[in-house]
Amino acid sequence: MHADEAAELMDKDKENDRFKQRAAVAIACFAMVLAICGLGGGNATKEAVNNNVLASNFFNFYQAKNVRQMSLSLAADEIELGWLADPALPEAAKQAMQKKLSDYRATIDRYESDPKTDEGKKELLVRAKTHEELRDHALAQDPYFDYAEALLQIAIVLISVSIISELGWLVAAGGVLGVAGALLMMNGFLLLVEVPFLE
Repeated sequence: MHADEAAELMDKDKENDRFKQRAAVAIACFAMVLAICGLGGGNATKEAVNNNVLASNFFNFYQAKNVRQMSLSLAADEIELGWLADPALPEAAKQAMQKKLSDYRATIDRYESDPKTDEGKKELLVRAKTHEELRDHALAQDPYFDYAEALLQIAIVLISVSIISELGWLVAAGGVLGVAGALLMMNGFLLLVEVPFLE
């Protein structure tokens, strides 16, 4: 082997080492982005489930208040009808009925809206709809994280294979997929662009 050939081989080895180093750095960067993407996707899923449960709870609480309100309204109507049906009721009975009737009406009004406790039907409905909106937002984020994870994993595999095969086009393909995955991940966090097939 001549000195020129040895120098040429050493230059090729250095070039291969640089190629492998750059590929390894790209893999490390995409792996980091993949970890962040997994975190975002997991959080979006948890938010969707939690807000769905909370919305359901508030709707159930609303329905319970509605049933109680209706039963009190029927009881109040019954007292009024009983009062009208028997004009000869003693005064003490009329006062007791009047007290019970006003208590029922006050409770009916409180069930309709109770800003102090934030547990009137009106407030419960607002709270349920707020949690529905939060759930829907998290559900809109989730597909972006899913597709971003897939693209980032494929990118890491392609770049890893390029280290062994020393094929530059695999790095390029992996880089394009990795950047696309990173963009999808960022869009998952921010929801700036609506990608039709991911909705």
